[in-house]
Amino acid sequence: MQIISRAKWGAKPWNGTPATIPLSRRTEFFVHYDGGTPITRTGYSIMRAIESEHLGNGWSGVGYNFVVDQAGNVYEGRGWSLQGAHCPNHNVTGIGVQIAIGGSQEPSANALAACRALYEEACRKTGRPLAKRGHKDGFATACPGTKLYAWVQAGMPAGTYQPAPDPGGSTGSGSAITRYQITINGLTYGYGAKGSHVTKVGQALVERGFGKHYASGPGPTWTDVDTQNYADFQKSLGYSGKAADGVPGEDSLKKLLCSLPGQATAKPVPPFPGTSYFGPGTNNSHITILGKQLVKRGFGAHYTSGPGPKWTDSDRQNVADFQRSRKELRGVPDGIPGPLTWRLLFS
Repeated sequence: MQIISRAKWGAKPWNGTPATIPLSRRTEFFVHYDGGTPITRTGYSIMRAIESEHLGNGWSGVGYNFVVDQAGNVYEGRGWSLQGAHCPNHNVTGIGVQIAIGGSQEPSANALAACRALYEEACRKTGRPLAKRGHKDGFATACPGTKLYAWVQAGMPAGTYQPAPDPGGSTGSGSAITRYQITINGLTYGYGAKGSHVTKVGQALVERGFGKHYASGPGPTWTDVDTQNYADFQKSLGYSGKAADGVPGEDSLKKLLCSLPGQATAKPVPPFPGTSYFGPGTNNSHITILGKQLVKRGFGAHYTSGPGPKWTDSDRQNVADFQRSRKELRGVPDGIPGPLTWRLLFS
């Protein structure tokens, strides 16, 4: 079996390490699907979506032992030795495998062959034939759907397993995430690069409003999430195609950090005082600072005088105009600055 490891698909550290289960206790092999909605993601993003959902459930991470996609790629979740979180009362005895389909999707021949190969490998490792189960055999659920359950009941027939090419960091649209490194002024950037300079780039991206892909961090190791955020920043500069692949170049890095030789040092963002300092009835110096920055950024159209320290509806309208101008804020154009509005306005 070729199994894409947690490290390779970019798993987060365990949120509390699952218990270790000896192979001698494994007696069942459970097949799952994703539920009623078809899966449109491909590649590594399938695993990251499952991980995000399962962490949201309060679990340690991906609950399945393995996941198989339609191309026949096999991804490590809990693996062979860790207790799963896929079927209550069967997580110790059962190895859980999700075939990444949902709704009315047909499982591909490659997916079925990979799942069957996993089953045979599980039997080889445990030294016994494991009982073939669908999720519904251990728990009251519609999983794994009618198509996969019929396949399980038929004995899991499948053709010869052929390892699929590593999909890389594909996304829901099918485009690949770039994975290479570049060295600038003696420092390495791009996937796998490590160091405080990587954290600095991530922090600069967040400060400038390009951190939406971070679920945690940024940290000292460059991951696909850093690449996605950096690509968003590059696109904001007008780059496109390969020029916006998410790996820094000297020009874009200088524009992001504004602290390399020959560049002006970026002014620090003034601390956000709190939402309570803004809105009807408020009067303080922070409102003046806000108003002057709105004018500086070209969002002072509603002022007829000022800006000044007393909150007016002109302040609200100008803040709302700025919020509508930023895609990160379009869902909340309420005219009251929050921490993100403040950071984006002053970055």
